[in-house]
Amino acid sequence: MKKIPSIKESDIVSEMTFEPLSKKNWPLFVQLFGERGGCGNCWCMYFRLKKDDFVQGKLNDGNKERMKEMVWAGAPTGVLGIYEGQAIGWCAFAPREDYLKLENSRVHKRIDDTPVWSVTCFFVDKNFRRMGVSVAMLKGLIGIAGEKKVKVIEAYPTIPTQPSLPDSFAWIGLYKSFERAGFKIVDRTSKSRPMVRYYL
Repeated sequence: MKKIPSIKESDIVSEMTFEPLSKKNWPLFVQLFGERGGCGNCWCMYFRLKKDDFVQGKLNDGNKERMKEMVWAGAPTGVLGIYEGQAIGWCAFAPREDYLKLENSRVHKRIDDTPVWSVTCFFVDKNFRRMGVSVAMLKGLIGIAGEKKVKVIEAYPTIPTQPSLPDSFAWIGLYKSFERAGFKIVDRTSKSRPMVRYYL
């Protein structure tokens, strides 16, 4: 990923475009996630797999191949944020039932029978962090959700308990980003990780 000189947040946000991950833009996704697969060869499979399967998938590109299989099958996986021809942000986005860990979660269990699509993960190129990309991603995602006739978007972001949160702990998204994008808290079972929703 090329090093980006100092640029204004507003310039990036205004020029970003958003695309669901597909066969066509798969190379951009691979470039964004890099040799580490996002973080420790996760390839955004953490919420989708049983723990043992996820850990095993970190070896020999197992998680990467699982993600690729879903993309090639046309399954919803997430949205890329693109700026000047390169992917600078990623947001996992799919029907809640596709995420095994969510469906088995005691803290974030379903609060009703409403069909929802969940936002489970963010990954932003290190050269573009703290520039408003996450909020822009959410707004772009809302537009794509409308095209897919999604009625409710749900997420489980973190409210930091310390002044500065390391990037590695922000992968589920920060509550303030969701708040700025128009999401509202619908459940506070977890004080530091509320459930939020956006109703289209």
